Amino acid sequence: MDTLTDGTIHVFTFKEGLLSKVAHDLRLSLSRFEIRLDGDAVEATLWPASLAVDGAVENGRLRPDGVSGKDKNDIHGNATGPKILDVARHPTVEFRGARRGDRVEGTLRLAGREAPLAFPVTEADGRAAGSFELVPSRWGIKPFKALMGAIRLQDRVQVVFDVALPG
Repeated sequence: MDTLTDGTIHVFTFKEGLLSKVAHDLRLSLSRFEIRLDGDAVEATLWPASLAVDGAVENGRLRPDGVSGKDKNDIHGNATGPKILDVARHPTVEFRGARRGDRVEGTLRLAGREAPLAFPVTEADGRAAGSFELVPSRWGIKPFKALMGAIRLQDRVQVVFDVALPG
């Protein structure tokens, strides 16, 4: 069995609502994860408390200075707190599945609930990369909102990964 821990996992969130012009689309990074490969079996454990806000995304580009340090801390607290990921009750996110050609199919356990998940994976130059969209409400997570809903997150996040494969 091989364990992958070297790479990047980015989570992108998207704003909406009446006052969305004063909010930000965001990129967050997950710094602690393990992906285990055993033949075609794929298992992953991710620690959502390790999410960090990288910054605002504007016109497809990351602006690290687009979000203040205080706002980054507030966003992290909201994301990992009881209204969203509730890491105190659910410290890990887990995936169990298998490779099927250039796809991975399995079950994602997030915030105490399970749902199927399938996504394409590209392998090249010793790396595995891909992306997929999650709809948090499938796992019972309500989109974050502020100012009585005038600013809120869309009920979708984009996950993009790029990890080093074993040599």
